[in-house]
Amino acid sequence: MIVVHHLEASRSQRVLWLLEELGLEYEIRPYKRDPKTHLAPASLKQVHPLGKSPVITDGDVTVAESGAIVEYLVGKYGKGRLIPPEGTDARMRYTFWLHYAEGSAMPPLLLKFVFQMMPKQSPFWIRPVVQAISRGVCSNFVDPQVATHMHFWEESLSKSRWFAGDEFTAADIMMSFPVELAQSRGGYTGEVSRLQAFLSAIRERPAYQRAAQRGDFRTLP
Repeated sequence: MIVVHHLEASRSQRVLWLLEELGLEYEIRPYKRDPKTHLAPASLKQVHPLGKSPVITDGDVTVAESGAIVEYLVGKYGKGRLIPPEGTDARMRYTFWLHYAEGSAMPPLLLKFVFQMMPKQSPFWIRPVVQAISRGVCSNFVDPQVATHMHFWEESLSKSRWFAGDEFTAADIMMSFPVELAQSRGGYTGEVSRLQAFLSAIRERPAYQRAAQRGDFRTLP
């Protein structure tokens, strides 16, 4: 059986959702974050040397990294589902969004989280200074990057209902986390009606709802 090593409020939420979309049986092994640092527990390193989530085990196979897990599951168990046919424009878009989600979309969102956490982790006597620096970096550097990405998402969804085309694919599952994270971090500015429609559409999917219930879906503050 497939085992998902599921860290709370993490990218592994997408893996649970994908497994539900594919109708596969799986086991969840939950892990809690450190309440102060929000880091993964050291016990995850017993599963994979990096000690990060998501990671799955499927028999003797261990797969880490969201995109690699998606490709593995869709390739082995998908039977042509959730992936456009080869040689199509939709397949090219699918490949782009599958890798873009982690390679380009997530870094500025993670930076925003780090700079938001810095004042909370600082000694109280220097907290005002750290807070001022963090706000300056976010407003001058990080937030404009997030806004650029969000405009790109909104524009892309103006061309089709889903990121890779008119059919729902695993690329939408990959993109769900940065889109939801941007919303939770207060990054939504300007016209984002298509992004809001995307979020509503994915949350209405029965597989998403089942995964959310089993995995207690949420994002870090």
